[in-house]
Amino acid sequence: MIRVYVSSVIEASGDSVWSRIRDFNALPQWHPGIADSRIENGEPSDRIGCIRHFHTRDGGLIRERLLALSDYDYSCTYEILESPMGVADYTATLKLTPVTDGNRCFAEWSAEFDCDPSRESALAELIGQGVFQAGFDALKKQFAGGAAAWRVAGRA
Repeated sequence: MIRVYVSSVIEASGDSVWSRIRDFNALPQWHPGIADSRIENGEPSDRIGCIRHFHTRDGGLIRERLLALSDYDYSCTYEILESPMGVADYTATLKLTPVTDGNRCFAEWSAEFDCDPSRESALAELIGQGVFQAGFDALKKQFAGGAAAWRVAGRA
Protein backbone atom coordinates (compact mmCIF):
# COMPACT_ATOMS: atom_id res chain seq x y z
CA MET A 1 0.00 0.00 0.00
CA ILE A 2 1.30 3.46 -0.95
CA ARG A 3 0.82 6.45 1.35
CA VAL A 4 1.00 10.04 0.10
CA TYR A 5 0.99 12.93 2.56
CA VAL A 6 1.15 16.67 1.84
CA SER A 7 0.75 19.52 4.31
CA SER A 8 0.72 23.29 4.08
CA VAL A 9 -0.17 26.45 5.98
CA ILE A 10 -2.88 28.65 4.49
CA GLU A 11 -3.08 32.29 5.54
CA ALA A 12 -6.79 32.20 6.40
CA SER A 13 -8.85 30.92 9.29
CA GLY A 14 -9.91 27.29 9.44
CA ASP A 15 -13.54 28.46 9.26
CA SER A 16 -12.90 30.42 6.06
CA VAL A 17 -11.00 27.65 4.29
CA TRP A 18 -13.45 24.98 5.46
CA SER A 19 -16.36 27.00 4.06
CA ARG A 20 -14.62 26.89 0.66
CA ILE A 21 -13.71 23.18 0.61
CA ARG A 22 -16.50 21.60 2.69
CA ASP A 23 -18.89 21.18 -0.25
CA PHE A 24 -17.98 17.78 -1.76
CA ASN A 25 -19.15 19.11 -5.15
CA ALA A 26 -17.14 22.36 -5.07
CA LEU A 27 -13.79 21.15 -6.43
CA PRO A 28 -14.06 23.19 -9.66
CA GLN A 29 -14.47 26.34 -7.57
CA TRP A 30 -11.13 25.99 -5.82
CA HIS A 31 -8.96 23.31 -7.48
CA PRO A 32 -7.30 24.31 -10.77
CA GLY A 33 -7.18 20.75 -12.11
CA ILE A 34 -10.94 20.16 -12.05
CA ALA A 35 -13.18 21.18 -14.95
CA ASP A 36 -16.66 20.25 -13.70
CA SER A 37 -18.42 18.24 -11.02
CA ARG A 38 -21.84 16.95 -10.13
CA ILE A 39 -23.30 14.78 -7.38
CA GLU A 40 -25.00 11.71 -8.77
CA ASN A 41 -28.70 11.03 -8.18
CA GLY A 42 -29.33 14.60 -7.00
CA GLU A 43 -28.18 13.83 -3.46
CA PRO A 44 -26.96 16.60 -1.13
CA SER A 45 -23.21 17.13 -1.43
CA ASP A 46 -22.70 16.64 2.31
CA ARG A 47 -24.54 13.33 2.61
CA ILE A 48 -22.23 10.48 3.58
CA GLY A 49 -22.28 8.02 0.68
CA CYS A 50 -22.95 10.60 -2.04
CA ILE A 51 -20.91 10.18 -5.20
CA ARG A 52 -19.23 13.03 -7.03
CA HIS A 53 -18.67 12.59 -10.74
CA PHE A 54 -16.12 15.01 -12.15
CA HIS A 55 -13.74 15.63 -15.02
CA THR A 56 -10.17 16.79 -14.78
CA ARG A 57 -9.03 19.58 -17.10
CA ASP A 58 -7.25 16.97 -19.24
CA GLY A 59 -10.53 15.09 -19.73
CA GLY A 60 -10.22 12.29 -17.19
CA LEU A 61 -13.40 11.05 -15.50
CA ILE A 62 -13.25 10.35 -11.75
CA ARG A 63 -15.99 9.12 -9.42
CA GLU A 64 -15.53 9.39 -5.66
CA ARG A 65 -17.72 8.47 -2.69
CA LEU A 66 -17.85 10.62 0.45
CA LEU A 67 -17.07 8.38 3.44
CA ALA A 68 -16.91 10.92 6.29
CA LEU A 69 -17.47 14.64 6.78
CA SER A 70 -16.86 16.47 10.06
CA ASP A 71 -17.55 20.15 10.57
CA TYR A 72 -16.12 19.78 14.07
CA ASP A 73 -12.78 18.38 12.83
CA TYR A 74 -12.78 20.26 9.49
CA SER A 75 -12.18 16.99 7.66
CA CYS A 76 -13.56 14.84 4.90
CA THR A 77 -12.64 11.34 3.79
CA TYR A 78 -13.48 9.84 0.42
CA GLU A 79 -12.67 6.88 -1.79
CA ILE A 80 -12.12 6.62 -5.53
CA LEU A 81 -14.64 4.39 -7.29
CA GLU A 82 -13.49 5.02 -10.86
CA SER A 83 -10.39 6.75 -12.20
CA PRO A 84 -8.00 6.61 -15.16
CA MET A 85 -5.01 6.62 -12.76
CA GLY A 86 -4.86 2.88 -12.21
CA VAL A 87 -5.25 2.94 -8.42
CA ALA A 88 -7.12 0.45 -6.24
CA ASP A 89 -8.41 0.72 -2.67
CA TYR A 90 -7.80 4.48 -2.76
CA THR A 91 -8.92 6.38 0.34
CA ALA A 92 -8.01 10.01 1.06
CA THR A 93 -8.56 12.51 3.85
CA LEU A 94 -8.42 16.30 3.64
CA LYS A 95 -8.17 17.97 7.07
CA LEU A 96 -7.70 21.48 8.42
CA THR A 97 -6.43 22.45 11.86
CA PRO A 98 -6.73 26.06 13.03
CA VAL A 99 -3.41 27.69 13.92
CA THR A 100 -4.02 29.72 17.07
CA ASP A 101 -1.06 32.03 16.41
CA GLY A 102 -2.57 34.24 13.73
CA ASN A 103 -5.33 33.90 11.19
CA ARG A 104 -4.04 30.69 9.59
CA CYS A 105 -4.76 27.01 9.31
CA PHE A 106 -2.67 23.89 8.86
CA ALA A 107 -3.91 21.80 5.94
CA GLU A 108 -3.20 18.09 5.48
CA TRP A 109 -4.19 15.87 2.57
CA SER A 110 -3.27 12.20 2.61
CA ALA A 111 -4.12 9.11 0.61
CA GLU A 112 -3.46 5.40 0.70
CA PHE A 113 -3.84 3.17 -2.33
CA ASP A 114 -2.55 0.18 -4.22
CA CYS A 115 -1.21 0.26 -7.76
CA ASP A 116 1.13 -1.55 -10.10
CA PRO A 117 4.58 -1.43 -8.45
CA SER A 118 6.11 0.07 -11.59
CA ARG A 119 3.82 3.11 -11.23
CA GLU A 120 4.23 3.76 -7.50
CA SER A 121 6.63 6.72 -7.67
CA ALA A 122 4.89 8.35 -10.66
CA LEU A 123 1.47 8.11 -9.01
CA ALA A 124 2.80 9.31 -5.65
CA GLU A 125 4.25 12.37 -7.41
CA LEU A 126 1.09 12.99 -9.48
CA ILE A 127 -1.23 12.74 -6.48
CA GLY A 128 1.06 14.49 -3.99
CA GLN A 129 2.15 17.39 -6.15
CA GLY A 130 -0.30 17.48 -9.07
CA VAL A 131 -3.44 17.08 -6.95
CA PHE A 132 -2.82 17.79 -3.28
CA GLN A 133 -0.13 20.50 -3.45
CA ALA A 134 -1.79 22.10 -6.49
CA GLY A 135 -5.01 22.36 -4.48
CA PHE A 136 -3.22 23.92 -1.50
CA ASP A 137 -1.38 26.38 -3.76
CA ALA A 138 -4.69 27.43 -5.33
CA LEU A 139 -6.27 27.93 -1.89
CA LYS A 140 -3.30 30.03 -0.80
CA LYS A 141 -3.74 32.26 -3.87
CA GLN A 142 -7.50 32.53 -3.34
CA PHE A 143 -7.06 33.65 0.26
CA ALA A 144 -3.96 35.80 -0.30
CA GLY A 145 -5.92 39.03 -0.83
CA GLY A 146 -7.91 38.60 2.35
CA ALA A 147 -4.84 37.74 4.41
CA ALA A 148 -2.91 40.73 3.09
CA ALA A 149 -5.86 43.03 3.79
CA TRP A 150 -6.18 41.53 7.29
CA ARG A 151 -2.47 42.11 7.97
CA VAL A 152 -2.67 45.73 6.79
CA ALA A 153 -5.82 46.36 8.82
CA GLY A 154 -4.21 44.74 11.85
CA ARG A 155 -1.24 47.16 11.65
CA ALA A 156 -3.36 50.26 11.23
